[in-house]
Amino acid sequence: MAIISRVASSSPSMRHDSLRHNYFDVRKTTSISNSFSFSSQKRIVAAVGCRGSRRVIVAASPPTEDAVAVATEPLTKKDLIDYLASGCKSKEKWRIGTEHEKFGFEFGSLRPMKYEQIAELLNSIAERFDWDKVMEGDKIIGLKQGKQSISLEPGGQFELSGAPLETLHQTCAEVNSHLYQVKAVAEEMGIGFLGIGFQPKWGLKDIPMMPKGRYEIMKKYMPKVGSLGLDMMFRTCTVQVNLDFSSEADMIRKFRAGLALQPIATALFANSPFTDGKPNGFVSMRSHIWTDTDKHRTGMLPFVFDDSFGFEQYVDYALDVPMYFVYRKQKYIDCTGMTFRDFLAGKLPCIPGELPTLNDWENHLTTIFPEVRLKRYLEMRGADGGPWRRLCALPAFWVGLLYDENSLQSVLDLTADWTPEERQMLRNKVTVTGLKTPFRDGLLKHVAEDVLKLAKDGLERRGFKESGFLNEVAEVVRTGFTPAERLLELYHGKWEQSVDHVFEELLY
Repeated sequence: MAIISRVASSSPSMRHDSLRHNYFDVRKTTSISNSFSFSSQKRIVAAVGCRGSRRVIVAASPPTEDAVAVATEPLTKKDLIDYLASGCKSKEKWRIGTEHEKFGFEFGSLRPMKYEQIAELLNSIAERFDWDKVMEGDKIIGLKQGKQSISLEPGGQFELSGAPLETLHQTCAEVNSHLYQVKAVAEEMGIGFLGIGFQPKWGLKDIPMMPKGRYEIMKKYMPKVGSLGLDMMFRTCTVQVNLDFSSEADMIRKFRAGLALQPIATALFANSPFTDGKPNGFVSMRSHIWTDTDKHRTGMLPFVFDDSFGFEQYVDYALDVPMYFVYRKQKYIDCTGMTFRDFLAGKLPCIPGELPTLNDWENHLTTIFPEVRLKRYLEMRGADGGPWRRLCALPAFWVGLLYDENSLQSVLDLTADWTPEERQMLRNKVTVTGLKTPFRDGLLKHVAEDVLKLAKDGLERRGFKESGFLNEVAEVVRTGFTPAERLLELYHGKWEQSVDHVFEELLY
């Protein structure tokens, strides 16, 4: 069971904002659950649906909450479509949700943190900085404060899922506050945190698995569907931004722009050139890993560019993505290889005769990993983890492109004649050649120059003086030299081919 325990008093607004009673089509399902962060899998939103005039208000939570969901009628495919559509919101309500992961390590040995150290770290942050503890059974697995949450990826990667914020200044302040708190406790423990996209030194055998039931199921399943799934689980870190849309049409435009330009983001933030202590031949090993993790749930989703695409087509796609688990009676039940379409029909062999709730649907959507992911918002998923300035630059890049109408339309015009084969080629090749990837009559660098200008112009038109957050990637675009290539230059130069120096170079 996952529960939240209070360790210190909080402001009334913090306490009472977290519990809401929401209803999804009262004829169908009544669901009560605690709200979590916008940018994690734990977000709850009450919103007017954007497909037709029927008011659709939803509530769902993943199995980190002991949610109550009582289905009075079976869910239909239309309910699943309406669930996605309920994310539509007017432009003044658009927010920015940023997530980033980082590797914890012991200063002396450079070895990954053990769970016992992570538990001590989480408990200390909770007590010192007034966070709620998130438990699974008797194990602490995360923290929550207001609309922010801290969670653990399978190999102990430490993730902040930020609150829904209006400006990039607030986003960067949130990142800085989080890193200050984590460092204040971790340094006393002899622990540091590394901002990089792939574990540079240690192998799978060296990395402990976190005590979360869903990870046991995933660990067993991954080797059946790809050769690099365990590396994805235990040895990668990312930064991503989650953004809103106003309508189905707006979602489609942003989804297409995000997919087309995701390889450029991968190149700009490429920061994972080492494996097992030596160069691995990639500038973004993290991005390459996704190409052989599980082809059923990853990739560039060519169907998003079909004329027929919309919420319904994404639901059809998700219904046929194999499931990982169902959460029942405080336990994860292995449903690997079965589909949500079967679940909807009551034909899931792992829980025969049972029908899904909206909680089940939301949980299933979090187990799909394309380059851009649709939930009740869009997640941009192509970038490697990196140092703190880049944690602010990634949301700046996408906000400038997707939250400004002129820039968004310019992106769609720029990419309108790119073929599915070209988009796939870029996605595959940038992991090795970054901005030096040949594209049509030039290099991807030349496209990136135009795209960065669109992002900068978009930010300037927002009027919040946010364009300075792009400075961190402006030099990458100007030189065509990715962060990974800079690390390789150091490795072959003053580091004298010792990857250990990266733990100091990219220390938060």
